[in-house]
Amino acid sequence: MAESGITTSQNAAPPIVVDTESTENDSSYGDEISNYTASLTSSVLHYRQENGRSYHAYCDGRYLIPNDEEEKDRLDMIHEMMMTMTGRKLFLAPIGESPQRVIDLGTGTGIWAIEFADEFPAAEVIGNDLSPIQPTQVPPNLRFIVDDFEDEWLYENQKFDFIHARFLTCSVRDYGRLLEQCYKHAAPGGWVEFQDWDARVYSEDGTIKNTSIEQYYDTIIHAFEKAGYVACPGPRLEEWFRKAGFVDIHVVKYQIPMGTWPKDRHLKILGTWNLMEAETGFQAAAMAVLTRYEGWTEDEVNILVAKTKNDARNRDIHAFFYFYVVYGRKPE
Repeated sequence: MAESGITTSQNAAPPIVVDTESTENDSSYGDEISNYTASLTSSVLHYRQENGRSYHAYCDGRYLIPNDEEEKDRLDMIHEMMMTMTGRKLFLAPIGESPQRVIDLGTGTGIWAIEFADEFPAAEVIGNDLSPIQPTQVPPNLRFIVDDFEDEWLYENQKFDFIHARFLTCSVRDYGRLLEQCYKHAAPGGWVEFQDWDARVYSEDGTIKNTSIEQYYDTIIHAFEKAGYVACPGPRLEEWFRKAGFVDIHVVKYQIPMGTWPKDRHLKILGTWNLMEAETGFQAAAMAVLTRYEGWTEDEVNILVAKTKNDARNRDIHAFFYFYVVYGRKPE
């Protein structure tokens, strides 16, 4: 693995490694500060400012969701929702007690990678993302890399015991190729786990019909797919795992409500988290794809977002989504 600085490669946009300086036996991580200013070029930090939001600069335009403070807060809320959904489990794959090399694809704020590195201090953990928005104080066994995981991976002769990806919907153009890359770079016997949405909105009683929340998801799914992104990967993950060559594939399907309408306490909690993240998530997901690709104005997007928020808060509209956790093993 390259040291801090820009890794040389044949790619037009090489990954940028953000190393963490560590102090032995310091569980507080107080002295383990990532060298962002030494490692990142000014172009990577020069974020695109658009419609009141900021977006990544590395591979500009590759990802259509913001990277600002509002979005960071939302991603951390989604993490808590996922942890509630899985019964406080960071992953479901049976990876054993001593994974040595682990990578988190599209790490976002890095919260999953940080908690995993804490739980497995002997593992070398990498988190990659297009934006260097992760915290500066992190466990000593964790490093972050600014990289596009859909480019060719440059981890030469380095295999991973566990490859994790979560919530990549509307950010990946070719899941099949991505799973092939995961297979190539997984160690024999290593596990890969993807957790992702079916972004279509459902209701068992038809209460979403002709609502703004139905219009919203129909609109953005169409826009993302027209722009070349996969908007509903969850139901197809098993297919892509099998085509890539994985075995011992398991599929776990969850239901996540939108709002506080469920009577079941667990589902009500999940729905509350989902509603909270959606307060900023509706605009975050819609703004760039609709204004850049569909010709909408900022005001038009905000009007649709405001109507969708009202529907999401309406306890008479029983909207929910399906979320999939799929994991598989590379044969020995």
